Amino acid sequence: MELNGALAGLAELQKKLYAYQMASGMLSLDAVTVAPKDTAEGRGIAQGVLAGERHKLFSSPEVGELLDFLWDRRDQLDQLRRRQVEELRRSYAQLTRIPADEYMDYAMLVNEADDLWHRAKENSDFELFRPALEKLVAFNIKFAGYYDSAKAPYDALLNEYERGVDMKYLDEFFATLCRRIVPLIHAIGEKRQPDDSFLHRHYPAQAQRKFSDYLMEVLGLDRAHCAISETEHPFTDGFNNKDVRITTNYDENNVHFSMYSVIHEGGHAKYELNVSDDLQYTCLAGGVSMGVHESQSRFFENLIGRSRPFIEAIFPKMREFFPEQLEDVTAEQFYRAVNRAQPSLIRTEADELTYCLHVMVRYEIEKQLIGGTLAVKDIPETWNRLYKEYLGVDVPDDRRGCLQDSHWSGGAFGYFPSYALGSAYGAQMLANMERDIDVWGPVSSGDLSQVSEWLREKVHQYGGLLEPGQVVKNACGQFDPSVFADYLEKKYSELYGL
Repeated sequence: MELNGALAGLAELQKKLYAYQMASGMLSLDAVTVAPKDTAEGRGIAQGVLAGERHKLFSSPEVGELLDFLWDRRDQLDQLRRRQVEELRRSYAQLTRIPADEYMDYAMLVNEADDLWHRAKENSDFELFRPALEKLVAFNIKFAGYYDSAKAPYDALLNEYERGVDMKYLDEFFATLCRRIVPLIHAIGEKRQPDDSFLHRHYPAQAQRKFSDYLMEVLGLDRAHCAISETEHPFTDGFNNKDVRITTNYDENNVHFSMYSVIHEGGHAKYELNVSDDLQYTCLAGGVSMGVHESQSRFFENLIGRSRPFIEAIFPKMREFFPEQLEDVTAEQFYRAVNRAQPSLIRTEADELTYCLHVMVRYEIEKQLIGGTLAVKDIPETWNRLYKEYLGVDVPDDRRGCLQDSHWSGGAFGYFPSYALGSAYGAQMLANMERDIDVWGPVSSGDLSQVSEWLREKVHQYGGLLEPGQVVKNACGQFDPSVFADYLEKKYSELYGL
């Protein structure tokens, strides 16, 4: 084997892996957007075959020999190819520990579980989903051992979403936030809440769809390369930097739900669309970690999207879409309404202040599930107890309780902490951005181009070329969660006159 031939083989391997990933992703996207309800069986067969073929391709001894050959000659490789080989060797080592039949069975289980979760949520019936969830938990405990047997199972899973993070790190992170956030929530509880009743007037879905198009325009999302569709639980799929899909869900009596899901998913999309061209169709395309990815979505959703300058910029246009609903509402009233801080049931509808407590509930449950100290059958009771303990709210049913999120049906154990980390990363990015450029002048006129360019330069362009910690350092410097707590204290003290 000679070097040029090996590099050609490396490029061909990654394009084939990309093809399997895109085919599987398209099936998953179709399943939760436009596919008829009772069609999971056929997709499950297709997903199983695709997973099996991908496993066969990537776990072959020839691939191992290719990667070892290139790694032995890494000093002759440029940064881009050296990093590709490094990441592929890491993935290869993991995948070759997973038996092919288990890999295929898991792909089919995830497809089945997603369908069961939708039906269970619709009927608020946890027992309908429980058997599949028990299998998913068992698989993930087993896979954690394949990923890194030296780590505690949950630490191994956490590293799949945010490399370098473990339970010790997160326990300290959440403790820091709790010390600062909980007293603030209690102080706000003594204050009069702003009126947000106008957010729950009747907002026709068709008008909301047009408003979503406008928001995507303001965000700077190129509609030739970024589409929007509808689903139960909004998400983003980035197939490459010329093909990104976001989704939302329209509630005709809750206009800000879709508004902020579009802005949130738009933040994810901007990341994917701005990854450098030379990383496309390789293992380095897309975001570097879920925490960094969530920093972008929550940056646009909260730090920009819920800011006074942004609301003042878009509100005149918003009144054109909803003239009757907002006829008696000012931009300042809207700003205060969408920043209302009050403990609630639904994570995706939670305010910026209490949001991390929702994540903490899921983190505590996942730690126990994967650690073997909590049985799946006991999730509803534990969930309801923690919601009462952390947020002071009573959970009326499974639909608005432990079935509200889709993550577990997709096997995503260890993902949830990324939301809280992303929120904290984003606040520190904003603090640094404000030192570098005029953020709020352009935003107040609806121009997000300078904000986007700063993030492209510091975060987006690198994709997976750098380690997550390096990307965070580029944009945040030395990460300090107290910066996020400072931001929340300043913002909500002003809002509530504390």
